[in-house]
Amino acid sequence: MQQNIEPISLLLKAVSFAAEKHRHQRRKDTHASPYINHPIALTTVLTQECGVFDVNVLCAALLHDTIEDTDTSNEELIENFGEHIASIVFEVTDDKDLPKLERKRLQIEHAPHKSDQAKLVKWADKISNLRDLVNSPPVDWSIERKQNYFDWAKEVTDGMRGVNANLESVFDAVYSEYRPVD
Repeated sequence: MQQNIEPISLLLKAVSFAAEKHRHQRRKDTHASPYINHPIALTTVLTQECGVFDVNVLCAALLHDTIEDTDTSNEELIENFGEHIASIVFEVTDDKDLPKLERKRLQIEHAPHKSDQAKLVKWADKISNLRDLVNSPPVDWSIERKQNYFDWAKEVTDGMRGVNANLESVFDAVYSEYRPVD
Protein backbone atom coordinates (compact mmCIF):
# COMPACT_ATOMS: atom_id res chain seq x y z
CA MET A 1 0.00 0.00 0.00
CA GLN A 2 1.50 3.33 -1.08
CA GLN A 3 1.07 6.23 1.30
CA ASN A 4 1.00 9.86 0.29
CA ILE A 5 4.56 10.97 1.01
CA GLU A 6 4.03 14.63 0.16
CA PRO A 7 2.53 15.70 3.55
CA ILE A 8 5.25 13.84 5.45
CA SER A 9 7.92 15.43 3.28
CA LEU A 10 6.43 18.88 3.84
CA LEU A 11 6.33 18.34 7.63
CA LEU A 12 9.95 17.20 7.66
CA LYS A 13 10.91 20.23 5.59
CA ALA A 14 9.16 22.48 8.14
CA VAL A 15 10.92 20.76 11.07
CA SER A 16 14.27 21.12 9.35
CA PHE A 17 13.64 24.76 8.41
CA ALA A 18 12.50 25.69 11.94
CA ALA A 19 15.43 23.80 13.53
CA GLU A 20 17.89 25.65 11.32
CA LYS A 21 16.30 29.05 11.96
CA HIS A 22 16.12 28.51 15.75
CA ARG A 23 19.48 26.71 15.99
CA HIS A 24 21.15 29.34 18.18
CA GLN A 25 18.10 30.04 20.35
CA ARG A 26 17.32 28.61 23.75
CA ARG A 27 14.22 28.73 25.91
CA LYS A 28 14.36 30.86 29.06
CA ASP A 29 14.01 27.91 31.42
CA THR A 30 16.67 26.80 33.92
CA HIS A 31 17.97 24.18 31.48
CA ALA A 32 18.13 26.60 28.53
CA SER A 33 16.29 24.00 26.45
CA PRO A 34 16.71 24.10 22.67
CA TYR A 35 14.10 26.44 21.23
CA ILE A 36 12.99 23.91 18.61
CA ASN A 37 11.37 21.90 21.41
CA HIS A 38 8.65 24.57 21.59
CA PRO A 39 7.35 24.33 17.98
CA ILE A 40 7.57 20.55 18.18
CA ALA A 41 5.48 20.67 21.38
CA LEU A 42 2.75 22.55 19.47
CA THR A 43 2.53 19.83 16.84
CA THR A 44 2.40 17.21 19.60
CA VAL A 45 -0.51 18.99 21.29
CA LEU A 46 -2.32 19.31 17.97
CA THR A 47 -1.84 15.74 16.78
CA GLN A 48 -1.60 13.56 19.87
CA GLU A 49 -3.99 15.36 22.18
CA CYS A 50 -6.45 17.05 19.86
CA GLY A 51 -6.62 15.00 16.66
CA VAL A 52 -5.55 17.82 14.34
CA PHE A 53 -3.76 16.39 11.30
CA ASP A 54 -4.10 19.24 8.79
CA VAL A 55 -0.58 19.43 7.33
CA ASN A 56 -0.91 23.18 6.75
CA VAL A 57 -1.70 23.75 10.43
CA LEU A 58 1.08 21.44 11.59
CA CYS A 59 3.65 23.14 9.35
CA ALA A 60 2.48 26.56 10.52
CA ALA A 61 2.80 25.38 14.14
CA LEU A 62 6.38 24.33 13.47
CA LEU A 63 7.13 27.64 11.76
CA HIS A 64 5.02 29.92 13.97
CA ASP A 65 7.94 31.82 15.56
CA THR A 66 10.29 31.98 12.58
CA ILE A 67 9.28 35.43 11.35
CA GLU A 68 8.81 36.86 14.83
CA ASP A 69 11.99 35.50 16.42
CA THR A 70 14.50 34.82 13.62
CA ASP A 71 15.80 36.49 10.48
CA THR A 72 13.20 34.72 8.32
CA SER A 73 11.47 37.02 5.85
CA ASN A 74 7.88 36.78 4.65
CA GLU A 75 9.18 36.09 1.15
CA GLU A 76 11.42 33.25 2.36
CA LEU A 77 8.50 31.56 4.09
CA ILE A 78 6.29 31.92 0.99
CA GLU A 79 9.06 30.60 -1.26
CA ASN A 80 9.65 27.54 0.91
CA PHE A 81 6.12 26.70 2.07
CA GLY A 82 3.69 28.52 -0.19
CA GLU A 83 1.17 31.28 0.37
CA HIS A 84 -1.26 29.24 2.47
CA ILE A 85 1.11 28.03 5.18
CA ALA A 86 2.86 31.40 5.22
CA SER A 87 -0.47 33.19 5.68
CA ILE A 88 -1.23 31.10 8.78
CA VAL A 89 2.19 31.96 10.20
CA PHE A 90 1.65 35.66 9.40
CA GLU A 91 -1.65 35.59 11.30
CA VAL A 92 0.00 34.37 14.50
CA THR A 93 3.07 36.61 14.24
CA ASP A 94 3.37 39.63 16.51
CA ASP A 95 4.87 42.88 15.24
CA LYS A 96 8.06 43.10 17.30
CA ASP A 97 8.34 46.81 16.47
CA LEU A 98 5.44 47.45 18.85
CA PRO A 99 5.87 47.64 22.63
CA LYS A 100 5.23 44.37 24.48
CA LEU A 101 2.02 45.55 26.19
CA GLU A 102 0.60 46.69 22.85
CA ARG A 103 1.42 43.32 21.26
CA LYS A 104 -0.34 41.55 24.13
CA ARG A 105 -3.39 43.82 23.80
CA LEU A 106 -3.54 43.20 20.06
CA GLN A 107 -3.42 39.43 20.54
CA ILE A 108 -6.57 39.67 22.66
CA GLU A 109 -8.25 42.03 20.18
CA HIS A 110 -7.34 40.05 17.03
CA ALA A 111 -7.89 36.50 18.34
CA PRO A 112 -11.61 36.28 17.43
CA HIS A 113 -10.90 37.41 13.86
CA LYS A 114 -8.19 34.90 12.95
CA SER A 115 -8.78 32.05 10.51
CA ASP A 116 -9.69 28.71 12.08
CA GLN A 117 -6.28 27.32 11.11
CA ALA A 118 -4.45 30.22 12.79
CA LYS A 119 -6.63 29.77 15.88
CA LEU A 120 -5.54 26.13 16.12
CA VAL A 121 -1.88 27.18 16.10
CA LYS A 122 -2.55 29.92 18.65
CA TRP A 123 -4.42 27.50 20.97
CA ALA A 124 -1.52 25.03 20.84
CA ASP A 125 0.98 27.83 21.46
CA LYS A 126 -0.85 29.01 24.57
CA ILE A 127 -1.19 25.43 25.90
CA SER A 128 2.51 24.79 25.34
CA ASN A 129 3.51 28.06 26.97
CA LEU A 130 1.37 27.41 30.05
CA ARG A 131 2.85 23.96 30.42
CA ASP A 132 6.35 25.39 30.10
CA LEU A 133 5.55 27.93 32.82
CA VAL A 134 4.53 25.07 35.10
CA ASN A 135 7.24 22.55 34.25
CA SER A 136 10.25 24.73 33.45
CA PRO A 137 9.52 28.42 34.00
CA PRO A 138 11.91 31.21 33.12
CA VAL A 139 14.32 31.53 36.01
CA ASP A 140 13.48 35.14 36.83
CA TRP A 141 9.66 34.97 36.69
CA SER A 142 7.78 35.67 39.92
CA ILE A 143 4.51 33.96 40.85
CA GLU A 144 2.70 37.19 39.99
CA ARG A 145 4.22 37.32 36.51
CA LYS A 146 3.23 33.69 35.93
CA GLN A 147 -0.34 34.43 37.13
CA ASN A 148 -0.52 37.41 34.80
CA TYR A 149 0.62 35.30 31.87
CA PHE A 150 -1.95 32.58 32.64
CA ASP A 151 -4.73 35.17 32.85
CA TRP A 152 -3.64 36.96 29.67
CA ALA A 153 -3.46 33.62 27.80
CA LYS A 154 -7.03 32.93 28.92
CA GLU A 155 -8.16 36.31 27.58
CA VAL A 156 -6.57 35.50 24.21
CA THR A 157 -8.07 32.02 24.00
CA ASP A 158 -11.52 33.13 25.18
CA GLY A 159 -11.76 35.01 21.89
CA MET A 160 -11.09 31.85 19.88
CA ARG A 161 -13.62 29.46 21.39
CA GLY A 162 -15.67 27.33 19.05
CA VAL A 163 -12.91 26.18 16.72
CA ASN A 164 -11.81 22.94 18.44
CA ALA A 165 -13.41 21.51 21.59
CA ASN A 166 -10.41 19.29 22.32
CA LEU A 167 -7.98 22.22 22.37
CA GLU A 168 -10.35 24.19 24.55
CA SER A 169 -10.64 21.30 27.02
CA VAL A 170 -6.89 20.82 27.20
CA PHE A 171 -6.33 24.54 27.74
CA ASP A 172 -9.05 24.76 30.39
CA ALA A 173 -7.59 21.77 32.26
CA VAL A 174 -4.07 23.21 32.23
CA TYR A 175 -5.33 26.66 33.19
CA SER A 176 -7.51 25.52 36.10
CA GLU A 177 -5.13 22.86 37.42
CA TYR A 178 -1.87 24.75 37.21
CA ARG A 179 -2.61 28.47 37.43
CA PRO A 180 -0.23 29.84 40.05
CA VAL A 181 -1.80 31.32 43.16
CA ASP A 182 -0.31 33.45 45.93
